Amino acid sequence: MKHNPYLDAAIPSPCYVCNEALLERNLKLMQRVQQESGADIILALKGFSMWSTFPLVREYLKGCTASSVWEAKLAAFEFGREVHAYAPGYKTKEIDALLPLVNHISFNSLSQWQQYRDQVAAAGVSAGLRVNPEHQEAETELYDPSAPGSRLGIRAQDLEHADLSGIEGLHVHNLCECDSYALERTLQAVETKFGHLLHKMKWLNLGGGHLMTREGYDVEHLIAQLKRLRETYDLQVILEPGSAVAWQTGPLIAEVVDIVENDGPIAILDISATAHMPDVLEMPYRPTITDAKEPGVLAHTYKLGGNSCLAGDVIGLYSFAEPLQPGSRIIFEDMMHYTMVKTTFFNGVEHPSIGILRRDGRFDLVRSFTYEDFRNRLS
Repeated sequence: MKHNPYLDAAIPSPCYVCNEALLERNLKLMQRVQQESGADIILALKGFSMWSTFPLVREYLKGCTASSVWEAKLAAFEFGREVHAYAPGYKTKEIDALLPLVNHISFNSLSQWQQYRDQVAAAGVSAGLRVNPEHQEAETELYDPSAPGSRLGIRAQDLEHADLSGIEGLHVHNLCECDSYALERTLQAVETKFGHLLHKMKWLNLGGGHLMTREGYDVEHLIAQLKRLRETYDLQVILEPGSAVAWQTGPLIAEVVDIVENDGPIAILDISATAHMPDVLEMPYRPTITDAKEPGVLAHTYKLGGNSCLAGDVIGLYSFAEPLQPGSRIIFEDMMHYTMVKTTFFNGVEHPSIGILRRDGRFDLVRSFTYEDFRNRLS
């Protein structure tokens, strides 16, 4: 049987483990997309901000996109290439902090653009507007920026007769872990509603949600869409994926602490769904566990529960070939994107460490957490 490197004793539990070889595999695919399409790809820090991997990521990607001052600082100070910013709203002090850090900044409304346009121009930062194509592709309403009544982006009807002098780009984001055909449909909506503006722009940012590293994604179709767009409107095309960068690049390692009984066995783990995998409860979704299957398929079925006091801190029912016991390792797959970035110190439960499985097979523990980290979150 092939050895599973995530079971090595050198890896503590709980721990997020980024597999460097798998991350580079994704980055190489993105490099190909950039080279063949002429588009630029930047990292969306909201999806993956493990800055200990930035020395590798910046070999392939043009920069980062930030949704806040703190993310912009992380991009500028730790990544060190281009920084693009977008937020639903900016305070004056945030604009003051952002403009020295960023190359592009996108505004969510005409009023915000008008408020800060002179300051942006004086800083020499390229300004854009986020627009809403009113075209829905995301399957989950929580992640659908084009849902009716959305607060994100300006509708075409609200741009009529607007003074856009000084605006150099448009920003569109309505995808969530979508394929290239969802992008094609989105572009049809964008060109129908905003095509007359694209000829006047220097750049078009297509946001994130382009899951080009997922198995079965039609990369050739993506490249063709980006090339056509760039050539038709003679502009820079920018993608800012988060999930796609870190897709299937490493697990969250957990361990069974106890087994209790209540209408069946319940395994208490040393991680928490609400604190360490919040999308399990928010989306909701069922994470994949290595060597586990649906309940009843294998010989031993358990409900997996977290270690917080929240009654609903439950991951779900899974079956295993061998019985679980205290100390058994549980490997939650694909936990690098939109997981670490959402963790909390709720209940003061132990926060998972962060490590990197290097390309040569070595494990590096790059971060562990202490009581002081928990204490310093509040005052």
